[in-house]
Amino acid sequence: MPSPSETVPQQTGYRPVPFFSQARAFEELWPLIERHAREVLDDGKFSHGRQVERLEQALADYTGARHVIGVNSGTDALVLLLRAAGLQPGDEVVVPAFSFFASASSVVLAGGTPVFADIDPVGYGLDPAAVAAVVGDRTRFLMPVHLFHRPADLPALTAVAERHGLTLVEDSAEAIGMRRGGRHAGLFGAGGVLSFFPTKTLGAIGDAGAVLTDDEGIARTVDALRHHGRYGRTIGDFPAINTTTSLPGCNSKMDDLQAAVLLAKLTRLDADIARRAELAAAYDERLAGQRGVLRRPAVGGIEGQVFYVYLIEVERRDELAAHLARHGVETEVYYPSPLPLQPCFTELGHRPGDFPVAEAACAHTLALPLFPELGLDQLDQVCELIRSFYG
Repeated sequence: MPSPSETVPQQTGYRPVPFFSQARAFEELWPLIERHAREVLDDGKFSHGRQVERLEQALADYTGARHVIGVNSGTDALVLLLRAAGLQPGDEVVVPAFSFFASASSVVLAGGTPVFADIDPVGYGLDPAAVAAVVGDRTRFLMPVHLFHRPADLPALTAVAERHGLTLVEDSAEAIGMRRGGRHAGLFGAGGVLSFFPTKTLGAIGDAGAVLTDDEGIARTVDALRHHGRYGRTIGDFPAINTTTSLPGCNSKMDDLQAAVLLAKLTRLDADIARRAELAAAYDERLAGQRGVLRRPAVGGIEGQVFYVYLIEVERRDELAAHLARHGVETEVYYPSPLPLQPCFTELGHRPGDFPVAEAACAHTLALPLFPELGLDQLDQVCELIRSFYG
């Protein structure tokens, strides 16, 4: 990996290109954000209040979910969803070897045991054949993850879950706007989640998340778990400390200021998704046939495609990242190590070579700048620097 001194942008004549920025979006949306924020201040309820309730309804309308429950992060959404869906201590949950850490840590935090399966080399989702190979007597759940720009193979994975009697829950944290057959990601099994981390397609100004489900029982349990295990109406009820606690819940309420920002940004979500698709197509055109670029994401022709991240696979990935950084271009590595080879999962006994597709992705993948306000001139600069590196 490059040393810190190698990644400091040099004076090269290139303009800095951030990996992600919300500055212009906030400037354009500020009047609406300010109005919502003032409502929060006037209400005097800064957490789990009226703005959260409004956001839940708006997201239900957008996704088609019968129930949306706002929580304080996408990770908590996964933990609470697993608990509400019936995960018991020691239950095994099949998760992909290639994903963000929360896909596996949420299983552990909910009391289960992650069982890793390899991925599809094109879409980076769970490989259905690999899933079937790791299902055992204690396996109770299957958790596909929708990564980067397309849903996992839900028809095939749903069939695997049904064949083995598994409960399907979706890590749809990155999947706002992704649909298959008109159904939004997160609604193909017991439920799914959304993350509103600032870089997400719909991003807050801090941490926030939500559970999506059509199951009334799961929704009621998540609703209780997020507020210390209290059933009954708690949202908008300040301070709601005088009710009976029925479950060992936690404090995972969403802040109203985050909900206020998300309500404003939701008004331009479809336009942002369209702009991300335009930028992905521009990258695809400019990088077609580029020496050193091993794989580009398919653009168009994929049902439910929404570009959260534009991910390429390249030769000499770390050297390219350092080259771009020296010229002021920020990138991200998704992901540097397969989940089963992370130090915290040493006791599971996995070794290099156990997950060849995931390991190959970890060695070659690099995410390029992608956000709605990215200019084509900035995108051209990124591609020019890639050409110069391999030139």
